[in-house]
Amino acid sequence: MNWQEFTALLVLATAMSFSPGPNTMLSTTLAANHGLRLALPFICSVPVGWGVLLGLCSLGLGALLAAVPILGLSVKLLGIGYLFWLAYRLARKPAAGHHAAKVPANVGFWQGAALQFVNIKAWMMALAIVSGWIAGQSQPLIRFAIVLPVMLCYAFVSNLSYALIGSLLREWLAGPVGTGRRLLIFNRIMALILFVTGIWMLRL
Repeated sequence: MNWQEFTALLVLATAMSFSPGPNTMLSTTLAANHGLRLALPFICSVPVGWGVLLGLCSLGLGALLAAVPILGLSVKLLGIGYLFWLAYRLARKPAAGHHAAKVPANVGFWQGAALQFVNIKAWMMALAIVSGWIAGQSQPLIRFAIVLPVMLCYAFVSNLSYALIGSLLREWLAGPVGTGRRLLIFNRIMALILFVTGIWMLRL
């Protein structure tokens, strides 16, 4: 892989990883509701799940989905349905008090890893990288070994960055005497963003 290809990979990774999406929105929301420590399992799960997805796409899973449209449609509908469910959970009024607000239920490591397989943005990025940097190229295994750690690093850093923003907002969102009104508004805004993201994915 020459330096031009590697630079193009870094540009794509920056644009895709740091632009808002289901993973980054969840990282922000989890940290704002539960704190950074409890958001870390999800933050760590994103690169793991996405790395497995990239590996499977490199082995031909992406081509299978393209060849069997019903499979691709099923993945899309599952992902959109999950986003709508998360949006519904977020939009619900939390219990009184900031620390009682468990919305959504904390997404654990394995849930976060599995989420990558119904995350349309994750699929789009994996397929773009496989088709542009791995499939049909000379020494695909070496290319995969170069691409994978770079993308895992971006996945972790981007979600950690969004989670840090959420954790910095945590005390302010608690509002006066921990009423949680600001947190409620924040959760509903994030729910709306997830809902709109689902609608956008439905039109792809």
